[in-house]
Amino acid sequence: MHPNPIYRNADAARNIGFARARGFGVLAVSDPQGGAPMLSHVPFVLSEDAATAELHLVRSNPIARAMAAPLPARIAVSGPDGYVSPDRYGMVNQVPTWNYVAVHLTGWLELCPQEDLRGFLDRLSAQFEARLAPKPEWRADKMDAEALARLMRMIVPVRLRIEGIDGTWKLAQNKPEAARIAAAEGVAQDGIGAELSTLARLMREVSEE
Repeated sequence: MHPNPIYRNADAARNIGFARARGFGVLAVSDPQGGAPMLSHVPFVLSEDAATAELHLVRSNPIARAMAAPLPARIAVSGPDGYVSPDRYGMVNQVPTWNYVAVHLTGWLELCPQEDLRGFLDRLSAQFEARLAPKPEWRADKMDAEALARLMRMIVPVRLRIEGIDGTWKLAQNKPEAARIAAAEGVAQDGIGAELSTLARLMREVSEE
């Protein structure tokens, strides 16, 4: 997380809502053998109280193989991001920067009983299928039972027990409002980054409280 507190004043509800809406992030776990951190890109489902995140891993994933016991872990959930040219502020003595939104879910990662897997998968697909309405919802029971069972044998259910939720909303809050709005227009125009229209909108909406 960014050390400047001006970028970290989003309340818990906003950080949780962002992570829940994204539903996808980078799972990071330290290698118990002392090697490089192990990473995996995962969709997940947050519980109603945001105390846990359900996900699954391919059985051969190094993270899954390392979980003889619960491991400290973090899911980094990234949002819109983009380059901001100093020229876009309309101010002197500025430097290039990169604005972004990110939320980290930190806690303990544990393997769950294999019989929990179907529930994990059903909740995950339901979360995203609901966003495709009015398309009829896809459900796992549309699959041949043998084919579904074969695929499920290849993956394992995993749960992150969340102990901390931190967010960075780096949106030029340290600039005067006119400079921030000008930079937002520049970000939308310049096209260097991801989801730039969303990033520009968030920059425009920064609270001045």
